[in-house]
Amino acid sequence: MADISLPAPRALWNRIDKAWLALVLILVAVALLDRAQFVPTVLFTTGALANTAPFILFAVLAVAYMKATGAETLLAKAFEGRQARMILLAALLGGLSPFCSCEVIPFIAAMLALGAPLGAVMAFWLASPLMDPAMFLITSGTLGWDFAIAKTFAAVGIGLFGGFATMLAARSVVFADPLREKPQVGGCCGVKKPFEGRPQWRFWQEAPRRDAFRASALENGAFLLKWLALAYVIEALMLEYIPADAVAGVLGGNGIMPIILGAFVGAPAYLNGYAAVPLVDALLAQGMSDGAAMSFVIAGGVSCIPAAIAVWALVKPRVFAAYLGFAVIGAVLAGLAWQTMA
Repeated sequence: MADISLPAPRALWNRIDKAWLALVLILVAVALLDRAQFVPTVLFTTGALANTAPFILFAVLAVAYMKATGAETLLAKAFEGRQARMILLAALLGGLSPFCSCEVIPFIAAMLALGAPLGAVMAFWLASPLMDPAMFLITSGTLGWDFAIAKTFAAVGIGLFGGFATMLAARSVVFADPLREKPQVGGCCGVKKPFEGRPQWRFWQEAPRRDAFRASALENGAFLLKWLALAYVIEALMLEYIPADAVAGVLGGNGIMPIILGAFVGAPAYLNGYAAVPLVDALLAQGMSDGAAMSFVIAGGVSCIPAAIAVWALVKPRVFAAYLGFAVIGAVLAGLAWQTMA
């Protein structure tokens, strides 16, 4: 007898893209519950995507080029030489490289297994999820060049802070024997083995590299489109339904409390670095203070699920707790600094 059973609900659920599903469900809910708001929401979203399109296109092509050339191999240079130099290079490369936390898990696991100091790894881990070329362009296109540049400096600064703090406390109970016995070298975004050897800047001369460029461009283009579309829809609804007085009352003002709250609100409210940009734009329009906005994106970026999984998979809980502690402290300091300059 032929097997005509339907696919298991769990398998079907795993195949559904949750971002697209959320986008559809939100729009359906708006159409059913507030029909007059449906068209303005769609128009706001398409207009925002159109305005951001040049930044998205340039970012997607830049990241695809870096992947196709094999520039990931340059990360290894951050883990060579004296530890202080390693921490400096790791923070810089983490804050500027176009690779997500998931993609560097195998690389970091190999470095830790070979004895790379935890301080340099911590610097890279803290800076890596906060900024990359694509995020810089999208942030500058929505929140302005000043905010994007300040966030870049904050990313590198937090990497340095966490890296040197870990180096100084390397012999403490917190950082002694930091690795799990069997690190889970998994990933959340389809980790692929990078090209080995020296980067080949003229990638179009080799078919595998051309394929890597095409695959990366399509994958990242779809990734940015779905998350930004979802974020812009949420932004439109936030501007419409959330009272500005409520946001200003909690996250507004010039004191330290809104900045601290921004750091703690950022952790659970964060979708990812790209989707957070429109959300912060909406919150700023409703009265969120500049310092709280900076602490929100810094704390949320480090604690978001992909970045946190990268650390949790390889180190023991006490090291993971230190990672989150560095993130919160660094986010508050970055928020205070930005508040004084903005």
